[in-house]
Amino acid sequence: MLQGLRDLDAYLERIGLRGRPSPAEVHRAHATSIPFENLDPHAGRPVSLELSDLERKLVAQRRGGYCFEQNLLLKSALEALGARVEPMLARVRSGAPAGTVRPRTHLVLRVHAQGASWLADVGFGAGTLLEPLPFAAGGAHEQSGWHFRLVEEGRELVLQRREGGGWADLYAFLPEPVPHVDIETSNWFTAGHPRSPFVTGLMISTQARDGTRTSLSDWDALALTERTPAGATVTAVSRGQIPSLLAERFGLRGFALDEGGRVVRAIGR
Repeated sequence: MLQGLRDLDAYLERIGLRGRPSPAEVHRAHATSIPFENLDPHAGRPVSLELSDLERKLVAQRRGGYCFEQNLLLKSALEALGARVEPMLARVRSGAPAGTVRPRTHLVLRVHAQGASWLADVGFGAGTLLEPLPFAAGGAHEQSGWHFRLVEEGRELVLQRREGGGWADLYAFLPEPVPHVDIETSNWFTAGHPRSPFVTGLMISTQARDGTRTSLSDWDALALTERTPAGATVTAVSRGQIPSLLAERFGLRGFALDEGGRVVRAIGR
């Protein structure tokens, strides 16, 4: 079970802040400092959600993580700064055929701070929020050129991103807090199920403060993609380039390829 953050100052240093920043400042700094990555489930390693393990991995070791790791670390940091935070589970719709019902395998947060409630999410690998959104259906919010909005769909809220001339669903969730055991169950499925895309494929991504998103993924063809609101540049890469790209483009050092082509920790690292 999660306990309190052990070293708030170390976390703030990791994301380039100090003192008592606002939730929005913490959110943007986290989203643009800690990469999204699924290297552990990709290599067959279990993903721990114990807060001490999250601090060791994402802060001390300067690794990244996926939604459960990222948003639970953010939750603990915001709580240490005085906010009240409720975790919620979402179904990802991005990339799913119409009518497909996916499991609730994405974690988001409702943050109560400064007399208001906010949707926070630093762990959506396909382009996460840079700053929290007001926790209610409403108009569009621009973030470094990207536009997001929340809409109601029955009992659910749906996060959408403007793409081209319309709006695309990213994920949908019931605005109801979930217990930690449900998060652990969703994490176990995501990190260990043999058909989970985080087990079968690779997804690494970062976001810059100017809104540029850089990703390395083999969910389709293996490629390095740089995306802005104006468009995308896609560069095909070979698997042999992965370790150097991880180090040079994402700050993830000490990785190699095993005989089967999977990304693993280099010997001695």
